[in-house]
Amino acid sequence: MKACRFGLVFLLVLSFNINSAQELRLTDKDHIVKSSWMVGLGYNFVDDAGTGTDIGDKFDTDHWNALAYPSRLSIGRYFESGLGIEAIGTYNKYKVGKLIDSRVNTTESDYFGIDARLTYDLNKIIGETGFFDPYVGGGLGYTDANNKSFGTYNAVLGFRTWFSDRFGLDISTTGKWSMSDEGNHLQHSAGAVYRFGIEKGLSKKGREKLALINENQRVQDSINAAKKAEEEARLLAERLAKEKEQARLAAEEQARQEAEKQRRLEIEQQVKEVGHVIFLFNSSAVTKAEKDRLDKLAVIMEANPTVTLHVTSHADARGSQEYNLKLTEKRVQNTIDYMVNEKGIDASRFNGEGFGKKKLLNDCDGTKYCPESKHRVNRRSEFEVANF
Repeated sequence: MKACRFGLVFLLVLSFNINSAQELRLTDKDHIVKSSWMVGLGYNFVDDAGTGTDIGDKFDTDHWNALAYPSRLSIGRYFESGLGIEAIGTYNKYKVGKLIDSRVNTTESDYFGIDARLTYDLNKIIGETGFFDPYVGGGLGYTDANNKSFGTYNAVLGFRTWFSDRFGLDISTTGKWSMSDEGNHLQHSAGAVYRFGIEKGLSKKGREKLALINENQRVQDSINAAKKAEEEARLLAERLAKEKEQARLAAEEQARQEAEKQRRLEIEQQVKEVGHVIFLFNSSAVTKAEKDRLDKLAVIMEANPTVTLHVTSHADARGSQEYNLKLTEKRVQNTIDYMVNEKGIDASRFNGEGFGKKKLLNDCDGTKYCPESKHRVNRRSEFEVANF
């Protein structure tokens, strides 16, 4: 009983999993951007105060330099491995009254920066989110600021958040260390980004879902294969049974035909043994001796109620064919009438035809003398089994 219950539960769980698999479908949510090109436009904020070592001092916005219009342009190529290559151009102004290298700035000056960096998507480590992409990176740059030009070593920490596959927001902080004695500063940025040349692939959850779909499909395929094999076996068994039945019926039909053929031959032999009904010269009457012959024929027909006979009557060569044709037609009729009227055989079991002197059994054709015994042979009614 426990085994039966366990089997029932197993079948129910299997059926539930299969039905669930049929409902599983990969959707856009199961795909993420794997690689793309990206352009960005936004604002940059330069912190060149150079004061203090406390982390709070580094984010004192009172000394940040910014413009009221977009001042940062970027373009980059990002790969499925998580690496990205970016080129960034920025413009800003050092404002009067801001701290620059720990001194209050007294003259407004331009800030130009061109940077190239290599970034790495931290989602490759912490897990895919699809909408939140933190990253770190490093690179080299050239800066013209505070009336000085110098190269920089750069390190960046930032994140992008996506509103769709193409549009998002990029926020980052870059530390820029001068290759000369002065010029170390921070550069913060915020702006919109747009992706193009997108190549998408399955997310981790999408791959897990695909694996589940494939596994369920494998199970379903196995079930379908088993059902197909079962159906093929059933059809094969039905075909073999049908062929066996057809062979049996064919054998029975052949045996029936052989038996019928044999029976027909026996009846034909019996009819043949009855012999011909012989008529007197120029007469169509059936004599008493010939009635005895017809009585034997009637016994055969009564014993075989499906037999029908074809009766043909003939004449000897004396007289014209026209006269003999009428004579033999009467002989046919008298022969059949005796069987019907005297012996009670149904008339539908007979048909007949008179041939006159056209079918002689010997050479007494009227061209030579023949004794009466030879002429007598030709004055006859013959019987042939028509149907059986």
